[in-house]
Amino acid sequence: MSKSLQAIRGMNDILPEQTPLWRYFESTVARLCDNYGYKQIRTPIVEFTELFKRSIGEVTDIVEKEMYTFEDRNGDSLTLRPEGTAACVRAVLEHGITGGGQTQKMWYIGPMYRHERPQKGRYRQFHQIGCEVFNLDGPDIDAELIVLTWRLWGQLGIRDAVKLELNSLGTSESRGRYREALVEYLSAHLDKLDEDSQRRLKTNPLRVLDTKNADTQAVLVDAPKMADYLDDESRTHFEGLKARLDAAGIPYVINPKLVRGLDYYSKTVFEWVTDKLGAQGTVCAGGRYDGLVEQMGGKPTTGVGFAMGIERLILLLETLEQVPEEISRQVDVYLCAFGEAAELAALALSEKVRDQLPNLRLQINAGAGSFKSQFKKADKSGALYALILGDDELAQQVIGFKPLRGQGEQQNIAFDALAAHLATCVVQG
Repeated sequence: MSKSLQAIRGMNDILPEQTPLWRYFESTVARLCDNYGYKQIRTPIVEFTELFKRSIGEVTDIVEKEMYTFEDRNGDSLTLRPEGTAACVRAVLEHGITGGGQTQKMWYIGPMYRHERPQKGRYRQFHQIGCEVFNLDGPDIDAELIVLTWRLWGQLGIRDAVKLELNSLGTSESRGRYREALVEYLSAHLDKLDEDSQRRLKTNPLRVLDTKNADTQAVLVDAPKMADYLDDESRTHFEGLKARLDAAGIPYVINPKLVRGLDYYSKTVFEWVTDKLGAQGTVCAGGRYDGLVEQMGGKPTTGVGFAMGIERLILLLETLEQVPEEISRQVDVYLCAFGEAAELAALALSEKVRDQLPNLRLQINAGAGSFKSQFKKADKSGALYALILGDDELAQQVIGFKPLRGQGEQQNIAFDALAAHLATCVVQG
């Protein structure tokens, strides 16, 4: 017997009973982005490998160990996108939409791919929503991105479960001075560093700050601090950001070890973290990448953005029981019809109702069946009400209206009054 077909490890199906919550989350974020003046961009899921090597950095874990890279029939090296910022930068360069200092505020949504060890909240195909802003260099836009996410947490009912962590990485010059001091300090304690940190010390020493190893964390207690090496411009920018967050009433903590896992960040970096999901605590992260566009071959163009993991935020909503009740109900009204004539009339009547109530979720029974079986389907659908149409009702030009989720007697409603009655019971109630 051949092996049964199944999804690739770490790449999961999102089943019909799960998608309503995904759609609720995605539409909430999309509406919020629209309200803040961000326009959607859609980029391919496959890019030339060189794009990510140049943007993310060849000595990052993503490029070294996690990317899905393959050679196509033309001999080109292609990669499934591991993150969204690089593709957005490539797009604005290719289409020239940031030329002449044009400001661009955009958002994106879609799957990303990294070959990691699958675990709860961390998958090989995962989904992100992100925002990117180009040609605005002040702390005000950094603050706006954070304020936007703060408002989102409020709309989702999870503000009490997340915490904002901030840091500034300074400019490339100040970061270079800090890197030298950090390497000098850590080299004097080499025997106390874990194997991974020893490797990173030679390739990407700032990533040592992000270690989860307890022994290495103990060494870092007395390590040089990034704040002591910040240039005046970065320090002023960071103070401006904090002042705006204070004015907006958004609480935060300064985390001097926050460096992010991508090489292109500078100045502001931030993460929204939670302690409700175990080890996978980061639900949204981002920062400023003022040198990335130039690094990719464009003219000097400032940039700042964030990305949030949809799977983790969906999991957080479920963990905190913040799933709106109506999300689990995908049908408002279930129409049961008995007999050929009633089925034909039900089809015509339902379409007239849909014309008048386009937001009504009305399902007609398919596959015929007895009174008992159709009512069983109506109940299983989660509908609030059942409509009943048989030969007797058809002869009187009425339809039975029966509450399924609460008290109330069945009553007959005239065909021409049905839409108005449903508007009162369902659409407005």
